[in-house]
Formats: sequence, C-alpha cells, structure tokens
Amino acid sequence: MDPVIVVGAGPVGLALSLALARLDVPCVVLDEAPGAADPRTARTVVLRPDTTAFLTRLGCGPALESAGARWTAWRAVRRRRLLERVEFGPEVASPVHVPQHALTRALRTALAGEPLVQIIADSRLDELKQDAHGVSAHTRGPNGAWWRASYLVGCDGPRSTVRKLLEVRFPGRTAVERHAVAALRAELPWPGEALLHRAPARQGGGGSGGEVTARPLPGGVWRLDWLLPPGRDLVTPDALVARIRGSLAVWAAEAASGTGSGAGIGPGTVIGSDAGAGFAAGGGSQVRAPGGARGAAEAGDPRVPAVPPYELLDTGVHTVHHRLARRWRRGRAFLAGDAAHLLGALGTQGLDEGLRDAENLAWKLALAWHQGASEALLDSYQAERRGAVTARLRAADQALPLLRDGERGGRWRTVLPGAARGHTAMLTDGHLGRGPLGAPPAYARSPLAPVTDPSGAMAVGTRVGAPVADVPVTAPDGSLVPLSTRLGRGLLVVLVAPGTGVWERRHWQSAGLMPRLTQTVSALPMRAEVLVAEAYPGAVAHTVLVVRPDGHLVAAMGGVRPAELYACADAVRGGAPEGETAAPGGRGGAGGTGAAEVSGADGLPVSGDAEGHARARARTAGEGPYPGTRSESYGDARPEPYGDARPEPYGDARPEPYGDAEPRAGTHAEARQGTHAGARPEARPEGRPAGGPLSVEGTFPQAGADVSRGVSEAEVRSAGG
Repeated sequence: MDPVIVVGAGPVGLALSLALARLDVPCVVLDEAPGAADPRTARTVVLRPDTTAFLTRLGCGPALESAGARWTAWRAVRRRRLLERVEFGPEVASPVHVPQHALTRALRTALAGEPLVQIIADSRLDELKQDAHGVSAHTRGPNGAWWRASYLVGCDGPRSTVRKLLEVRFPGRTAVERHAVAALRAELPWPGEALLHRAPARQGGGGSGGEVTARPLPGGVWRLDWLLPPGRDLVTPDALVARIRGSLAVWAAEAASGTGSGAGIGPGTVIGSDAGAGFAAGGGSQVRAPGGARGAAEAGDPRVPAVPPYELLDTGVHTVHHRLARRWRRGRAFLAGDAAHLLGALGTQGLDEGLRDAENLAWKLALAWHQGASEALLDSYQAERRGAVTARLRAADQALPLLRDGERGGRWRTVLPGAARGHTAMLTDGHLGRGPLGAPPAYARSPLAPVTDPSGAMAVGTRVGAPVADVPVTAPDGSLVPLSTRLGRGLLVVLVAPGTGVWERRHWQSAGLMPRLTQTVSALPMRAEVLVAEAYPGAVAHTVLVVRPDGHLVAAMGGVRPAELYACADAVRGGAPEGETAAPGGRGGAGGTGAAEVSGADGLPVSGDAEGHARARARTAGEGPYPGTRSESYGDARPEPYGDARPEPYGDARPEPYGDAEPRAGTHAEARQGTHAGARPEARPEGRPAGGPLSVEGTFPQAGADVSRGVSEAEVRSAGG
C-alpha cells in the first residue's frame, strides 16, 4: 500500500509522521524549505502535560527535558497586588517551555532513526489529484516529481498550499493581539517562576497600563512578552529597549525592597511599586540594544531605579490571528495544525492544538492503512478536532471584550466587584492550560462513542470522552508504568483491581476476572491491551475502563462484559470497514445495527452511526463558558459540519490575508489507476493540466508560540552581542 504524504516539516508535520511510523505506517514528508530553520531564541512554545506526554512517547522526552524548562510556580500580579500563585509539583504538573527550534531538532533526531519516514527537502507542492484509491501530489524544485500516497495531510502552516488546492476557506479574525517579544539572559528576582504582570504602573509614576509576561528558559534565559495596543504601528528599537530596561529595573527594585512582585506573598497582599516604560510606536522594525548588550544603571532621575545587567539575545513582534478552516477533510486529504486553525490570544497555544491534531489523526490513519476504515472513522477527525478548536476560539472571543475593551474603559471594575481577579484567572487558564481557554478537550459527542451506554455503565472520576487520569498501571510484561506511556498503539482495557500490587503477577494473572477479560480482549475487532490499576479516581473494584489510543475514555463498566466491550471497540473504529461483516450488535457493515449512510454538504458519503454524527454536529448555544459572555460563531450554525454557503461571521468580503480569494482547483479525478508501494516518485503522467505553479511566499510561524519577523511580517533580527 502507498505511504502517507505529510506536507510540511514543522513540529506538527514531524510529530504526525513520527507517530505514524511508530504505528508501522510509511510516510513521505515534503519539506518546502532546504533544511532545518535557523534557531531563534525568542520563538518558544509552551507544552501542556498531555502534549508533553505525546512527544515523550515519540522519543523526544530527554531532549525536551534538557532544552526546556519546567516552571516551579506561576504568579499573576495586577498593579501592586498578587492575585494568584500556583506552585507546581507532583500533584500539579508544570508546562514545559522550550525553544521551537529545539523541539524541531528533537523530532528530526527521532526521525533520523526511522526507516519508514523519508523527508524530501526543497519540495514545493503545486498540484493534487485524488481518486478512489489514493492521492497523487506533484512537487516542483530540485526534487520535483509526482508522488503517490494512500492519504495526504497538509501541515504546511497558515498559508497552506494544501488548503488552497482543496479549495477550503479559512475565515476568521486578523491581528487579534500583538505582542513585542524579547529573549534575554538576566538574573530575575524569581528564578524558575513564570510571571504575568498586568497593568503595571508606568516608570516614574503617572497611570498604569499594559501587560507583560516573563517565562524562564534554561541557562538563565527569559522570554518577555508585552501586549501592544491595537493598531499596526511599527515598533521602534528604542521603544522595545526602553520597555526591557523599565521592567527589569522595577522588578529589581521590588526585590531589593523585599517585595519582588509578590514572590512568596499570599494572595491579596499589597506589594512594592511596579513599572514598565511606555511603549512608543514609530518607523523601523529592527531592534538592537543601544550601547552594547549589557544594560547599565540609569542616572539623573531619582525616580528611575537602576537597571540590572542583562544580555539581549533576540527580539521580534508576534501577531495573533484567529482563523478556522471550513473543512478539515476532503476525500483522502486532511488539514492539521496551522493549516486548519490559528489561535493564540490570552495565552492559548496554537502548537498544543496542532499536536493534538497529530495525535488524534495518527491512530485513525494507521487503522485505515492497516485494516481499512469506515467513513465514520475518517470523518471523526474533523468532528472531534474542529469542534474542540471551535470551542477554544469561542471561549477566547467571549473573554477578549472583558479583558481588553472592558478594562480599558473601566466599566467592569465599577460594575463587577472583584472583576480584576476574575479576569486574571481567565488569563491564567490560557497560560497554564486550564478551563475553557486551555484544558485538554473532551469528545463527549464524538461519532466514535457507542450508540447507547453499555449495560453496567459506571460513573468514575473521568467523564466519558474526556482524557483519562495518568494513574500507574501494570503492563502485560509485569512492569509498573504510567498509563500515558501505553497510549498510541491501540485500545486500552484497564481493570481496577485493588491489592494486586502485593501479589506476584503470576498469581493474579490467572485468577479472578483476568482470564475472562484477557480472552474477551483478544477477540475485539481492533488491537487492544489489558492493563491493571490498583486504583482509579472515583472507580470501585472490578471496574473496567475502555480507553482510546489517544487517551480519551470510551466507557466504564462493572465487571467483564464481552458484548459491551466488543460494541465499544467497534464504535471506536467507526464501525466495520467497507466489505467487512460486523458482528451482531456492532455498527456498520452487514448485520450491524444503528448504521446509516448519509451525504455530507459536498455530496461525499458519510457512513457510520447517524445518531453519533448528529451528536457531533450539535452546536453549543446560549451562555459562554465565562459569566456575562455570549457565544460566538465560527460557522457552526448549520447542521452540516462544513456549511460553506452561509455568510462568514468575520467579514470575509474583505481580501483574505492568506490569498484564499483565488483558490485553485485541486480535487480532479486522476486518470492513472493502480497504486504502488514505497516512497518513490512516480513518472509524470501524460496530459498534466496546463497552468503555472502556485506561488507561496514562505510560511507564518506557529500561532501563539512563535515570533513573526516584525509587524506586517517585516523582518527583525537579533539584538545584542
């Protein structure tokens, strides 16, 4: 069978190809760039615990630990008051803050030892063709050729060529937030702790405003982000350096006075004066520290504290866009990462969502590649992931007026007592991966959920569709490992059996429920593994948990129930693939129940459980996730998941910044029939349609994590010596 083509060699594309290779699926990665990008210290990403665990399973754990930093605490300060302090440890996992080039290097290193993955540099996609058996892709450049694939995934960023060739619209909002960013080496008063400082008093007194975030990296390096006022004014070098020096000076003064921006002080305690220099706007976009890389003490004005020594390493301006592709699947082609969505306001991380796309899609494509797949399984990727990102964007849209426009006008402080603390909690949610702005998604309305709850269903501490807790489990080889380390390769069936830890495995492996459970799992219609846990939150003894390959709970039931376990496994695989006969009571195929075949908005067949699809397409309406907010729409009002005909909510009559106004035709029926194995290019077919290649001028950085090279994509360069 032909390999899977992944277009784009950013973190999402590399992670997806690596995950597929670990599932024994060959991949070809088409990389438009000639090789690895130049490292930039100010381009960093914050990885939540679930995406960190995913990368660790791919073999990147040691590299992340050495190149990244785990925070010891998070502090949220407004003016002179500490509003919240979160300490990280065994009970509360810290995010991992890592330079993006280090993450990319770790993924490339892991791929270097993968014989099933071939990375083709200098390969710019310019044509796609699909038929019933696969996808043909043409690239131009030094390695220009035709390539044949069973499936193709576009991970090629916001200016995605794959998205344009598939004629998929990309509506949304442009320049939702703008941040000035600097990476510097300095000794700040709170080593290892991240800081969100809101509305700091301006240097020398006189008003307050702005927002600055400081996040540590290894080696005494910090990334500092300043929220810029609305507009497209360019950032001058002097203004950025003034902001750096002002923030460092006031934090140092607070440390000298024993306040230190709230370090070690309880919530609500008044702390010392804080400041940040005003941020001017003007011409120029290149930033360089005047007078060398080391800051010196200010002189003359007694109100200006001394600036501690620092070394400026890199600078830039990061612009956040919020966009969502109308469709994430057309036939055998998919979109993932920034090609499918852009987000990043209020501390949310676009790369986190992109890695969740990769994890969600990898096991589904692997199942389709090895065993065949129903349309329900392939459609579930869009239903689950687009729904989750829509909810994230909707939550950010609801919170933005409260956090930005409302506070500038001051009305929320007078109408809602304690609003400042509540607003800071919203920002903390986004930065730490909590709540509607940041928590891992739950797929409660997934098309892959069983049509009915299993008999004997039990409530546990995790609701159905949500990620399971990472409890210790005993693997088939007798080793005690975290549950997260067993994800990715198939279905997990976890038996909660208190007391098994005190017995040797050979005693309980053949006693109690284990023989029957092992026999039942061996007969399931997809690969599965039996694990044993001493305990699980909210579960009683002999509870059996069914967990998807990406760690989401399918069902919890009491005891061993073969028919229910089979129904759960059949639901997870989306019903029987075409041509396979389902077992009685299963979904799809001959003899299945609850199956239906309908047509999507584009006329493509959509197989599987009609009720499950209807649940997945249901739209959340009414109140938003935060008090006093309304729900915004990203085009989900129609029952169809694509809804290309309805008007866009974000003014799509304007020219699109990514060139979607002139889509190219891309889903032609291919004249050539048949497939071939391997990752070799095929000969150029006769009768190739005329027309020049599509020009793509580079790619944008990862939304919410990377730093663009200036406002309006202007070039910036490193500053300092």
